[in-house]
Amino acid sequence: YLQQKYGESCAEAREKRVPAWNAQRASTRGPPSRKGSLSIEDTFESISELGPLELMGRELDLAPYGTLRKSQSADSLNSISSVSNTFGQDFTLGQVEVSMEYDTASHTLNVAVMQGKDLLEREEASFESCFMRVSLLPDEQIVGISRIQRNAYSIFFDEKFSIPLDPTALEEKSLRFSVFGIDEDERNVSTGVVELKLSVLDLPLQPFSGWLYLQDQNKAADAVGEILLSLSYLPTAERLTVVVVKAKNLIWTNDKTTADPFVKVYLLQDGRKMSKKKTAVKRDDPNPVFNEAMIFSVPAIVLQDLSLRVTVAESSSDGRGDNVGHVIIGPSASGMGTTHWNQMLATLRRPVSMWHAVRRN
Repeated sequence: YLQQKYGESCAEAREKRVPAWNAQRASTRGPPSRKGSLSIEDTFESISELGPLELMGRELDLAPYGTLRKSQSADSLNSISSVSNTFGQDFTLGQVEVSMEYDTASHTLNVAVMQGKDLLEREEASFESCFMRVSLLPDEQIVGISRIQRNAYSIFFDEKFSIPLDPTALEEKSLRFSVFGIDEDERNVSTGVVELKLSVLDLPLQPFSGWLYLQDQNKAADAVGEILLSLSYLPTAERLTVVVVKAKNLIWTNDKTTADPFVKVYLLQDGRKMSKKKTAVKRDDPNPVFNEAMIFSVPAIVLQDLSLRVTVAESSSDGRGDNVGHVIIGPSASGMGTTHWNQMLATLRRPVSMWHAVRRN
């Protein structure tokens, strides 16, 4: 797409255009009280290529939750936020490349574990070998175990597993990929885990292939709820659409028993806030339904330099609010954050929905 649009390689185009885009954003940035620096349109007149909101709502299957609305807010970028330069790498323990396809004729899920990188980077222990285990959740059914690998930092697994699975089970099952290091006493020690919900991949229609980022379960066990987000990118109009669908099981700050949640979405470049939007406030609801679409104008050439930070917050009388937790999505994220971003780029123009765990700030 980039070569067709710009007539040159992605690297060459980025070198020429990213500095100019940054300079343009800097030059258009106004006083702190002004709106974000991406010159985001606040109406839908100029984005007819996206189709009506009703059509997007049907694609996202939002009927049980009401209609899809456009977010109306875009307040100062200098407001208090949870944005920082940490993108979740402290949870990351290597990555593994997998592919999956579903054979509708035989009702079989075919899983291939292709390769891994940096699988045993742990400060508290060192391992000379490792293996990978694939389990089917929620029953924790082990469906495959790889051969033991001696080179734990760059591994070519080439392991294939076939799992008999009814089509209806795709909506409720998840796959867990676990890496185990083998220490000097021949003990198996869990070094990293990633879970992938099959319902978000639409496997009967399209195979999935991509890199998954493993996480330390001990460090990542600080979830304070979940949030359902949808991403889509329209390359012709160079517009990124983020739909905040709903959240569930939110845990309030400071042991509060009730709160009024809302969601802030930041567009970041190299950790800097480029734009901000937020949803309406939902009163006293730990399972709020938002259904709000946020449109960002983003040149295709800078997509790999951006990230989204989605922050769940509690409204307060002074307008500041406490941040409950956050989700990072983008090429610099980890776990489902990177998987969601890559899946969006692999299915341009189509909304891709995934649940994300909300982590404490």
